[in-house]
Amino acid sequence: MSAAPIKVLVIDDEPPIRKLLRMGLSTQGYEILEASNGKTALEKLAEEPALIILDLGLPDIQGHELLRTIRARNEAVPIVVLSSRGDEAGKVQALDLGADDYLTKPFGMDELLARMRAALRHQLQVQGERPVFRSGDLSVDLVRRIVRVGERDVKLSPKEYDLLRVLVQHAGKVLTHRFLLKELWDELTDAQYLRVYVRQLRQKIEADPERPQYVLTETGIGYRLKAGD
Repeated sequence: MSAAPIKVLVIDDEPPIRKLLRMGLSTQGYEILEASNGKTALEKLAEEPALIILDLGLPDIQGHELLRTIRARNEAVPIVVLSSRGDEAGKVQALDLGADDYLTKPFGMDELLARMRAALRHQLQVQGERPVFRSGDLSVDLVRRIVRVGERDVKLSPKEYDLLRVLVQHAGKVLTHRFLLKELWDELTDAQYLRVYVRQLRQKIEADPERPQYVLTETGIGYRLKAGD
């Protein structure tokens, strides 16, 4: 008996976008629910989608307000936001409100599928809280606080480890500067502190810190740890 298909709720007021997503995702085995406005989207939540794709530009409910409402009703469902090019402030706000990831229109289907898989993996990871995280040659044992790259043990300062731990706990998800500053310093501090520790962490875990493979920069927004294997 085959597993039930994963339900994806697509919230977008543009019929061509909904058609593109319906066709592209259906061929990958996803079951598609559609909503062209916020009111319908809230009604579709009763069908318990496993993931939501949300366009911020809706005709009836402001996208960020809808995101806030969805998060109030369901804290766990992964949400991938679609936004216009160059709207960094809108992306940051969406991530701070609980979105898991974002894509800028126009986007490629392969990239969307990859972001969806990462968001779904992140949800499972949060629910299961795996003690050992692995991505490529990087392994982080959250129980024994052991970090390795390949066969090499990596010695981190307490704050560098705290930064890596937060990134691991949210692997695959974009974390804003504000979120990381609050997690690591319990208050809003100059983002330069964060850049210093990210640079130090990369020096220790990246083969080429100038071209990082693990701790990825989301320009103007924050950082993302490459999702685990």
